[in-house]
Amino acid sequence: MPNVVQLCLIVYELLAFKGVAWMKRRSKQRMTAIHVSIPVRLLEDFDETLSFSQSRSAKIAALLRAHLETGAAPTVSMMSTRQLMAALTARDDVDDTMKTLLLQILAKSL
Repeated sequence: MPNVVQLCLIVYELLAFKGVAWMKRRSKQRMTAIHVSIPVRLLEDFDETLSFSQSRSAKIAALLRAHLETGAAPTVSMMSTRQLMAALTARDDVDDTMKTLLLQILAKSL
């Protein structure tokens, strides 16, 4: 019958073996830490969308990946007034009077 010390060594070896298997890196991708400044309330709202088991980093990485894969154009809220006015002048459904006015406003802002 093994003594207490032998049992402890066996348990330690079993735990150490499981620990190595459990601690293996899930991904071969190299990661880097970044620092961004965002409004506190935005972060709080974002964190509320995460479940207990979700990672904030993983979610942000997934959102960035999706944005890059879709090649999505900037949304209206992301565009400057100048960009919006230029986009309106390029549209076919804007009449000539509106285009003339927009071009005059754009010329003034230069």
